[in-house]
Amino acid sequence: MKFCVAIDGPAAAGKGTIARAVAAHFGFAHLDTGLLYRAVGMATLDAGRGVITAGLAAAMARSLSEADLARGDLRTARAGQAASKVAVIPEVRRALLKFQQDFALRDGGAVLDGRDIGTVICPNAEVKLFVTASDTVRAERRYEELLTSDSSVTLARVASDLKQRDQRDSERDVAPLLPADDAIVLDTSDMSIAEAVTKAIGIVAEKQR
Repeated sequence: MKFCVAIDGPAAAGKGTIARAVAAHFGFAHLDTGLLYRAVGMATLDAGRGVITAGLAAAMARSLSEADLARGDLRTARAGQAASKVAVIPEVRRALLKFQQDFALRDGGAVLDGRDIGTVICPNAEVKLFVTASDTVRAERRYEELLTSDSSVTLARVASDLKQRDQRDSERDVAPLLPADDAIVLDTSDMSIAEAVTKAIGIVAEKQR
């Protein structure tokens, strides 16, 4: 049985949490596609000694393996910024396209979350969700998340980083961040995690029926 759930949205809106919960509830496989770009970004920084170039990033994307997704620094703010920079490079996106599409077509169902799943990676997904939240809420969520591993982080810096990333993601020429025409928008600004997950599971269950 093939059944794909595509979940898109900006950083810290809750799409990852929702995607993992939906996958667990229905027994689907889950892929956080943002990790692919974070891994490529960090590998590029490592190889380029802190400098990201299009050619090097494309080479890192072509050589990416599942083992690269296990490195421990992919959830840092630095990795997030690097991911946003390599994600605007067309050669990087092309290199990672097949990996994601093959995952989406696996038997047993799949949930993919990212920024262009419903529009580019899986335009024929059975369910498309666009998870969003206000800028203030997203900054507070990401700040609390990063604070556990970096006591020097500030809310103002996190808010600034998110704003820059949103601008890059939404204005890039290739696969910009935007809801698919047939996506269901889920605003989690005033929802608890449990409420957002319950809503998403209900949407998927209805589509299955």
